[in-house]
Amino acid sequence: MLTNAEFVEDLVIHATDGELGTVNEFYFDDESWGIRYLTVKTGSWLSGREVLISPISVIGVDWPAKRLDVALTKKQVENSPDIDTHQPVSRQHEADYSAYYGYNYYWGGPFLWGPVYRPMDLKSASSGAGKESADSHLRSSKEVTGYHIEAKDGEIGHLEGFVIDDEAWALRYVEVATRNWLPGKKVLVSPAWIERVGWRESKIYVGLFREAIEKAPEYLMSEPLTREYETRLYFHYGRPPYWTGEGDAGNHS
Repeated sequence: MLTNAEFVEDLVIHATDGELGTVNEFYFDDESWGIRYLTVKTGSWLSGREVLISPISVIGVDWPAKRLDVALTKKQVENSPDIDTHQPVSRQHEADYSAYYGYNYYWGGPFLWGPVYRPMDLKSASSGAGKESADSHLRSSKEVTGYHIEAKDGEIGHLEGFVIDDEAWALRYVEVATRNWLPGKKVLVSPAWIERVGWRESKIYVGLFREAIEKAPEYLMSEPLTREYETRLYFHYGRPPYWTGEGDAGNHS
């Protein structure tokens, strides 16, 4: 199911034995555009400590009820490795986190989640990647919101949000607000079309021309994002859809 990432914030996280807290933001991998962790504000029961929850632990999401269920206990979360969410999360931190929960590593494989397509499958997969693996490429969702979008022939808008796939926990689209050129219009761009991210200049460079983005089907958050809409979007841009397997190999289901 495709959902605007705006609805991820303030999701209430439920462990098997009670409420953990609410989602503050998420960390995504800037190479594969997979959501690797949700940061959760635990509130009074854990003295306000923020913890990381991996999509590997997710067993269900009820978007209307703003509830996300995980296969964890409150004690497990309480005793989890202490990670400063205000600092970059290193690969060493990730390895320690995975070892604590008994998860296989998501890095080192050909797909979005290493050797598998979906995070839930990492509970039984064998990864083979170790702590010596390359550095993490994690970015904060709040950090990049507002970045300027640079087309091949100039700036076209700014990143206002994301559309996520809650089965693969992938960022399927970035939401581009073009109001400086097209009042009120928002369009979607696939991360597969992003050529690079300029972290120092806070810009995202896409391999598309401004006219193509301007004339793309309008994105309305109030309407369901259907496969019919996605098909029109990919046809407009002349790109192969991710669900055919011809797009980004690491980011399809």
